[in-house]
Amino acid sequence: MADRLTQLQDAVNSLADQFCNAIGVLQQCAPPASFSNIQTAINKDQPSNPTEEYAQLFAALIARTAKDVDVLIDSLPSEESTAALQAASLRQLEEENHDAAARLEDVVYRGDLLLEKIQSALADIAQSQLRTRSGGPSQTTPPES
Repeated sequence: MADRLTQLQDAVNSLADQFCNAIGVLQQCAPPASFSNIQTAINKDQPSNPTEEYAQLFAALIARTAKDVDVLIDSLPSEESTAALQAASLRQLEEENHDAAARLEDVVYRGDLLLEKIQSALADIAQSQLRTRSGGPSQTTPPES
């Protein structure tokens, strides 16, 4: 994933592309201007162009990209962010990371204990099934701890 500045640059480039495309399409679809009320057969045969649809489409694209640019600018670190504030934020993140690691270790430990109990129970079940199939004694041996 690219950093925020690269994302911002890409969004600004995309915005510039959309402006250029919008101007080009609108110029292409613009109705011809009449000179001294002279109408030619070519002008009469041209179908009406959906310039209003193009204008709305490009306006929506440009507005959405401009909003993305604003969001990316807002996500950049502010000038008020000093080294001390960044260090304090880093310390807080490290503490949260340490707490999360301790919780993860606890969950893994309890999971290992549960796994051992399940494996022991499965071994007991397997032994019982083997004894019943072989016709051996129905006494169960105490599980090893």
